[in-house]
Amino acid sequence: MSDEREKLVIDVREEKDYKMNTYPAALNFPWQQFGEHESELPKDKPIYLICYSGKHSVEICEDLTPKGYEIYSIEGGIYSYLRVQIEGQLEDNEAQERCKDIERSIIKKFRPELWSQFTKAINTYELIKDGDKIAVCISGGKDSMLMAKLFQELSRHGKKNFEVVYLVMNPGYNDINYTTIINNAKLMQIPITVFDSDIFDIVAGQDGSPCYLCARMRRGALYSKAKELGCNKIALGHHYDDVIETILMGMLYGGQIQTMMPKLHSTNFEGMELIRPLYLIREEDIKKWMHYNNLTFINCACRLTESCASCGGTDKGSKRAEIKTLISELRERSPYIEANIFKSVENVHMNALIGYKTPDGKRHHFLDEYDK
Repeated sequence: MSDEREKLVIDVREEKDYKMNTYPAALNFPWQQFGEHESELPKDKPIYLICYSGKHSVEICEDLTPKGYEIYSIEGGIYSYLRVQIEGQLEDNEAQERCKDIERSIIKKFRPELWSQFTKAINTYELIKDGDKIAVCISGGKDSMLMAKLFQELSRHGKKNFEVVYLVMNPGYNDINYTTIINNAKLMQIPITVFDSDIFDIVAGQDGSPCYLCARMRRGALYSKAKELGCNKIALGHHYDDVIETILMGMLYGGQIQTMMPKLHSTNFEGMELIRPLYLIREEDIKKWMHYNNLTFINCACRLTESCASCGGTDKGSKRAEIKTLISELRERSPYIEANIFKSVENVHMNALIGYKTPDGKRHHFLDEYDK
């Protein structure tokens, strides 16, 4: 901030987001309860508000300015500050050493949690074979950026029997998110290949939630581009927590037992395969690695669901968010809950099921063979 006067900076986002990253010494008055803190606001110094995108902070300023407060909304919200942070990192003369520190943290400090689990998943589920050319798909979030660095380290210190393309699709990101992805790739020295699509524009006109259609279109676009580049596999950054959340979501909201597979053949792109190399890595450990290296990634890049709770809106959030909270509550009761959910789809007793469906779609019921 160019204002050199003594000032008060207030982050009006939710507490969980405030704790992840904010302006130094900023206070946290969530926008929903901001009115409760009005008596704590000074009138003898300027006040700057940091929001998600600026929407709520502008509303607060419009309410308080007539009351005699010198109060400002930071244009662009937290993303403006994060962009300045990242650009400052790139200008640092020690950028090369910083990248090496990030790489060393993967191989040394977080070796058991990240590197060992990454290589274990590759070996356990046979995710890489001789001659593979893999499109490592980078969305700009913490998971996919870590995955890219893990593949780099695998090329340097492990298997060398495959090729990699670090693929970034721009489905219509806003300027801040796009710049963040590009700058992080430079900082972490990931040689990305970028291609554009108009997926956000296409799904914006659809009725109801655009998420399902958007996800399918993005997956198809990644397969198509990867195949065009000569790849036979795409790698996505789904982790252990995504897997157990999917299992519970299927049971509680879908009435079925299924999991997120570590790999699967594409049904629409012949010869293409999807792999998930972070399958055994915990999200908590990814966050620890991110915070240890003081890295900032985009959280939710979607510009279509501005009311999404994860982006700071007022909606209650997605079913996945509800499941994540449920699992967290269950973990407090038993440390084995998460591992048991994960293992449950590996320990299926066919003779103890009422019914099941085979890959060809045929349904079987236990009464079919009961009296035979």
